[in-house]
Amino acid sequence: MTVYPTKRALVIGDGSWGTALSIILAKNEVPTTLWSAFPEQTEDLTRHRENRPFLPGIALPDNLEFSADPEVACDGADLIVSVVPTQFLRGVARRFEEFLSDSVPIVSATKGLEIETMKSPTNILLEVLGKRDIGVLTGPSHAEEVARGMPASVVSASESEALAKQVQQAFNCPSLRVYTSKDRNGAELAAALKNVIALAAGISDGLELGDNAKAALLTRGMVEMARYGQLHGADPSTFFGLAGVGDLITTACSQHSRNRAVGERIGRGESLQDVLASMKMVAEGVWTTQALFGPESDLGGEASLPIAEQVYAILFNNKDPRKAVSDLMSREPTAEMGSLL
Repeated sequence: MTVYPTKRALVIGDGSWGTALSIILAKNEVPTTLWSAFPEQTEDLTRHRENRPFLPGIALPDNLEFSADPEVACDGADLIVSVVPTQFLRGVARRFEEFLSDSVPIVSATKGLEIETMKSPTNILLEVLGKRDIGVLTGPSHAEEVARGMPASVVSASESEALAKQVQQAFNCPSLRVYTSKDRNGAELAAALKNVIALAAGISDGLELGDNAKAALLTRGMVEMARYGQLHGADPSTFFGLAGVGDLITTACSQHSRNRAVGERIGRGESLQDVLASMKMVAEGVWTTQALFGPESDLGGEASLPIAEQVYAILFNNKDPRKAVSDLMSREPTAEMGSLL
């Protein structure tokens, strides 16, 4: 197996995570272009060498380039890194369709499911941009910390071992340790589902239910994630690695977590509409929860997700969070361990 070094990378999406990944690539001396959907933001990035809306105070490397033109941004790129929120990904991908050869691999660093179709980001990209090598980069990695060079570990997952190792080689550095995996499906589902459980953890914090409740919630939430993954062809062990339990710990406990913060505000009595209206950045867990129980939902029976069901009822059916807790605690007693199903 030959692993080719990345000659030029294109990062699509200038949010905090896309910017942080661009910083890592540039510092690793991979020529990199960061694409923004907004020309005025590209001008601001170029002028100030700082992503003022999303990563204020962090200087961007001098060798990092910026563009709002898909054709220009694609020129010479032999690795595409997609960091576009899931609900906007299909539209953004179409803007690149005519400029990307099917020989150029893509790695997705987006965590979510499309509401209308329940498709994952990599499946959306394959549908729009055609068959190609594709992978996932995910794990416990808040952009604010990664951009500052604080230690973190992530996983590069792809059915193509060569691509998984190419991404590992491009991003691995003293502050970011990158592992590889063959389970793209599992890594991507874990990344999406952990945001739903993080919303539940935030609701628990907002209700001031204490450490015992939160520990139980996260533990049983992991079982739900792994159960759903197994039913959808993923390796359950993936959910107990960086993409699953690792990312869940960070997202459910960190001050940087948008999903936990949304849940906390809901638990304190704010409406979902008011919370989302006050935010600049995206909380993917809200959309993923909606997708799980939307028109394409396949939940029910063996695929039952009791914690996620209560999160959906709180967010979209105005259920009282304390009643949701009561309903979870009063379910029929059962054994803890055994098969996930």
